[in-house]
Amino acid sequence: MMRESSSSEEDENWKYAQGPSMSLIQPSLIQPKFGTPEDNRPLSPQQQPLHLKLKDSPASIAVRKNSSTSALAVPFGGCTPAIRRASGEPRSTSPSPSILSVSDGLSETDQEADRRERLLLYVLVMRCIAYPFCAKQPTDLAQRQLKVTPAQLLQIRDRFQIFVSGGSGIVADEAFSNAVRSYHGVFLQSEQVAALVRSGGCSVRDFRDVFKSNIEMRVRCLPEIDGLSKETVLSSWMAKFDQIFRGNEDPRRAQRMAACQSELVLSKEQLYDLFQAVLNVRKYEHQIMFNACQLDNTDEQAAQIRRELDGRLQALDEAMMAMKNMESIYYDEATAAVDQLMSNLEAVPVHIGNSDTSERHLGLPHHHQTPLTLKQKCKRQIRGLAGEPEGGFLNYSRASIQLNFCIEVVVCEVRNLKCVPGNRIVYCTMELDGSEKFQTDQAEASRAMWDTQADFTTSQPLPTIKVKLFAESSRMLSLEDKELGKVVIKPTCTKANGCEWYKMISKDCSDDLSIKIIVHMEKPSNLKHCGWLWVAGRHLFKNWKKRYICLIQVSQYNFVMASFHERKSEPQEVMSLNDCTVDYLFETPPELLSSTSTAVHYFFSTVREGDSVTYAAEDETSRQLWVQAIYRATGQAHKPQPPQAAVQTVNVTTAAASVVQAPSSSSLTSAVSATRRTVLDELVYADLRRLDHAALFRRLQCLTLEHRLSDPYCSLGWLSPGQLFVLDEYCARYGVRGCLRHIYYLENLLDAQEARNLTIDPTLMHYSFAFYGIGTVLQEERALFDRVKLRLRQLLMQQLTEFRFYFPFGRPEGALKGTLSLLERVLMKDIVTPVDAAEVRKAVQSCLEEAAYVNYCRIADFANIEEMVQSNWPTDRKMKCIVHVAEMCIEVLQQNEEHHAEAFAWFSDLLVEHAEIFWSMFAVDMQTVLESQPPDVWDSFPLFQLLNDYLRCDANLRHGKFHKQLQETFAPQVVRYVDLMESSIGQSIHKGFERETWTPNGGGCATSSDLLWKLEALQSFITDLHWPEPVFAEHLDSRLKSMAADMLEAAGRRTATAFDTELKRGSSWVDFLLSVELCVMFNTCVELKSKVFSLCSMSSGETMYEYHARTGEFLEGLQSRLVNSIVDHFCGVFEMVLARLARYDKGAMFSTLFSIAKPTDEIGKEYVDFCQANIEQVRRHVYDESLVLSLFEIWYSRQFRLLQDWLVKERASDSLHPCQITCLSFIIKKLHSDFELQGITRDVLEITCFAAVNYRIQAEEATLSMRLGEASTSPGSRSPLGSMAGSISSIGSSKSPGAGGISSIASSLSGFLPKSGGTS
Repeated sequence: MMRESSSSEEDENWKYAQGPSMSLIQPSLIQPKFGTPEDNRPLSPQQQPLHLKLKDSPASIAVRKNSSTSALAVPFGGCTPAIRRASGEPRSTSPSPSILSVSDGLSETDQEADRRERLLLYVLVMRCIAYPFCAKQPTDLAQRQLKVTPAQLLQIRDRFQIFVSGGSGIVADEAFSNAVRSYHGVFLQSEQVAALVRSGGCSVRDFRDVFKSNIEMRVRCLPEIDGLSKETVLSSWMAKFDQIFRGNEDPRRAQRMAACQSELVLSKEQLYDLFQAVLNVRKYEHQIMFNACQLDNTDEQAAQIRRELDGRLQALDEAMMAMKNMESIYYDEATAAVDQLMSNLEAVPVHIGNSDTSERHLGLPHHHQTPLTLKQKCKRQIRGLAGEPEGGFLNYSRASIQLNFCIEVVVCEVRNLKCVPGNRIVYCTMELDGSEKFQTDQAEASRAMWDTQADFTTSQPLPTIKVKLFAESSRMLSLEDKELGKVVIKPTCTKANGCEWYKMISKDCSDDLSIKIIVHMEKPSNLKHCGWLWVAGRHLFKNWKKRYICLIQVSQYNFVMASFHERKSEPQEVMSLNDCTVDYLFETPPELLSSTSTAVHYFFSTVREGDSVTYAAEDETSRQLWVQAIYRATGQAHKPQPPQAAVQTVNVTTAAASVVQAPSSSSLTSAVSATRRTVLDELVYADLRRLDHAALFRRLQCLTLEHRLSDPYCSLGWLSPGQLFVLDEYCARYGVRGCLRHIYYLENLLDAQEARNLTIDPTLMHYSFAFYGIGTVLQEERALFDRVKLRLRQLLMQQLTEFRFYFPFGRPEGALKGTLSLLERVLMKDIVTPVDAAEVRKAVQSCLEEAAYVNYCRIADFANIEEMVQSNWPTDRKMKCIVHVAEMCIEVLQQNEEHHAEAFAWFSDLLVEHAEIFWSMFAVDMQTVLESQPPDVWDSFPLFQLLNDYLRCDANLRHGKFHKQLQETFAPQVVRYVDLMESSIGQSIHKGFERETWTPNGGGCATSSDLLWKLEALQSFITDLHWPEPVFAEHLDSRLKSMAADMLEAAGRRTATAFDTELKRGSSWVDFLLSVELCVMFNTCVELKSKVFSLCSMSSGETMYEYHARTGEFLEGLQSRLVNSIVDHFCGVFEMVLARLARYDKGAMFSTLFSIAKPTDEIGKEYVDFCQANIEQVRRHVYDESLVLSLFEIWYSRQFRLLQDWLVKERASDSLHPCQITCLSFIIKKLHSDFELQGITRDVLEITCFAAVNYRIQAEEATLSMRLGEASTSPGSRSPLGSMAGSISSIGSSKSPGAGGISSIASSLSGFLPKSGGTS
């Protein structure tokens, strides 16, 4: 028994126990367990407490009244704290927040009713926990995670904000930082996530899964790295995420919290604590009610169950008789449920041995046994009455009523042993009839102490144990030891254990021997009570005499009264207690007056139809114990009450004990304690048949769900295994219909979601909803279900309409898919006929259409679209606002596709239609903003690019309604933009080349660079538009390529014209140097040609290279013309040099005069310097290497062709002048070496012209060398110049006409003639 609390704290907590009709009750008048027959009379309607009022009629069992008359609205009979008011103490407040939330708006009477209802529920729950026989705790439920609270969400946001700002000290790469930054901005800062956290539907695992799914897409896009797998990167990122998420918290603390959770299988003590918290029951109240209900007594609990089941059967029979129109299917279902409970109880094993009853498994029935129906049980009872002539005796097997006792005997010591010497060896033997004999250790007679234990097993309720004392024989020939004494013990299992001195019967010893023995006889579990009684009956126990009676449990529903003789294992007489009732007898039966002794006897009897047995005990306590034991065995509804005289005796004893235990307690405290016990006893001993268990269970389930939703785990409405186990046991034990139970639960879930905005798992709702219709359905259940179904349908439609806010980022996982499945079930007309797919589709379509409106309205309200449209904001600000709205719309639809598209897999076309409606609403605001834009303003193109890039990548929205509307809106603007750009580029070509200075700018001139940039920018802009309509896109591409070709050709013509003009201005002699301007013009043509492919080639089609080929050919020809022009000019200079050298030819006018001079290479050096300077200029200012090489090859080849023509063709038979030989030899050698250094290939350098010219020059040089050698070896020879001077002199001395002219010529040339070393 648990210790009861008694202190001033009790007084403070017990204000609810008093009522207005209660006065100060003396403890001597309190009856904690029993009452007089007058106390059992029915209470008046005003006095009946909650749920103890009688039903209007038995028919209410079949068809209940409206649930609005439930227990929650019915108060107890006015209970007010009279003692508190009498003592002047203020009223105490509600002891728990849950009670405060419920009872703040209730009157004091209603609060008292609520409190007593909770205590009554706790009594029923305690009985379910103490002796479960219908249900077991489930172990296959999904493990629940810790949920994130709003305070924790703020901490998580701060931790990630610190990491994003770089203050966490966690080393991370840029990719991980970007992922965390996106996670923080999109998920953690989302208002939908905050709302989900407030609703208790977001767990730590949800936060982790969202981040993991995000980084999986990012890691998948990363390039492969040798030696580093993507799985390694993913695990590393998740480890860093956990570090950021956890912060400075100890990870072991989270592990301990996850381990110590309510999802585990709970013990009975843990279940008691759990429902004390659920029902707000104080610990000392639990202790009092635990003791009053005798929850530690399994026999009492089994008897209580039998009484409950019999009461349910009786109520069913009454209802069947009262309602003639009750359908038999309901009656059969109800009786089958009771039969199943009886079978479960009968299947609980009854242990015959001595195992402790507290260790028996009482929760799970043995389902392999065939359950007995109600009719079979009745037949079995009738056969027991009529089948035996003795009456009441059933043919039980011997093993079923066998009793197995364990007896422990400990021999401690013997005293007064003087008849033998002190050194003599003595010992004891212990013997049970028909059992093995045990012997103690040997000890000296002076110290005869052993402390030896012997264990015996017997089936005799009244065994006999013999203990003998022996002295060891000292004679050599003695065969037996000497017996000094013996004692015979007759133990019983009801006798108190302890040491006891027994007087031994001495045989050959004159000493007064005493032996100390401890005897303990354990009571077997199937023996419920035993003792000596006077018994007399009609058929059994016919003679009135004293018998040793044992109350034996054969099974959970069968008990027998058996009488045993001493040292007998088989009962002498056996009587079954089936259909018996026990009660007190207040007077001695007349038939026993003559046979009773003069001693006072305390009578009671067991009565059965056609038979009765009278019993008499020796004292009142023994009688009450017997009556209570038989009362538990019979399972009768009527509880026997002891006579008034016995009650007064017990009360006086209780009062005296209370005075002794608490002498300082005041009369007020005693009255309060008495009142407390009276109230609790009223609840403990309430008649369960009069309780509205459906209404009570409705309240219990509501409070349990409220407690579950407030625990630290993300349960989503799923009860813990312990809670579910107790509720299952409650429904089975007290007959709460499963259909009604799940309707109530569904109603509670709807209340939690609608009133408190808590997140409930739709799968759980689906489970409760699907349970309706299994078995019979009552009218009240049907009406209640229709109301709940309507509420559920409205809730589901609202959830689908606002699916982004009820299930943000797809959390809770699978909730949206479960909602769609539940909606399909709710739309069914009945539980058999499936709903038409078109009807489900219509409902989902309606929700998604409304969802599009809701989603866009929230975005519009967030962006202040109405204010922007109606205000006088600048056009650029309006455009930025609408672009921002478009970005938010795209983000919303991307989230829908990523997190919700899978749930709408069966309605994917409706989700596409939802997106089109969403965009159509955006199109209205977009059109308004575009209309406010001034003409020829291109700020709206980024909006088109943003929307078109999203739409063209979406296979469902590509070429949809909004996409086509977007094209129709922006196509005229694109055409207008291209027209204006074409006109602008054409004007820039005309004006630019007119003002062009031909200074280097990039790869060409300033005008060409600007032209190419504009063309490239225009084409890139049009390309970036990614126009979705292929015909218009091809038209734009063709137009842009044609325009680019025309512009490039026009620029090339203007450049060629300027080139020709500038080249004509240059010198035609060796002082000519190719100017920078000419090089820039040359580069401009090259640059224009290099851009032909990118600007003039179409993206596709048969004519994709049409403009590219035409323009390329034109610019190629233009480039060749410029090269030829430059080469022609260079060759013109070379021709001038050759003309100067031609003056030394024989037969020329001044050939004789020029032949006088000494041969020099001045002309050759000048030309070589000219070539080197221009080569350097070309190399420095012309950027196209291939073109430079081509120019050099052409120039080189042209020069040697000219030289070949000059030497071989024109002077094939004439010898060259030494001066000519010197100059040409120098020119040939330098040209070959210089052009070789510029990269001219050997094939070009060693052309035929070069070989012919080189051969001729070498021959001329050889001839000249021979001639000079002959002249130097001839004596008196004169030099050619000297001879020429002499001839001129002779001519001058002659008198012929014209001599003066010749003399003057000679004198003028004398200055040019070299001085000869020879004689004149």
